[in-house]
Amino acid sequence: MARERRPSRQTAEVLAALAADPPAWRHGYELGLEVGLRSGSLYPILVRLSDRDLLESRWEADPPVGRPPRHLYRLTATGLEYAAAHVSAAVAQVPRCRLQRPGLRGAS
Repeated sequence: MARERRPSRQTAEVLAALAADPPAWRHGYELGLEVGLRSGSLYPILVRLSDRDLLESRWEADPPVGRPPRHLYRLTATGLEYAAAHVSAAVAQVPRCRLQRPGLRGAS
C-alpha cells in the first residue's frame, strides 16, 4: 500500500490556485504568476499532479492568431478532494508576500 505524503508548499499553492475555481481551465503561465513559481518548478509539479490523476490537461482549442496553443489544466474530482484534504494547512503556514519578477511589474 502506497504511503500518502503531504504536498510540498509549492504544490499546495498550485492546488489552492486551481481549487479556487475548479471548473476553469488554467494555463501554466497564469498559474506561475499567481503562485510565484517559475516554469522550472511549476511544470514538474503539474506533470506529477497529472500523473497521479489529480489534474486533467488538454491543449487550447482556438488560440489567437499568431500564438501557438497552450496547455490547459484543471483539477479532476479526485484532485479537488485531495486539495480539500491537504491544502489548507500547508498554505496557511506560508506568508503570501511574493517578490515580483523583474519585468513583470505593472503587467496585467
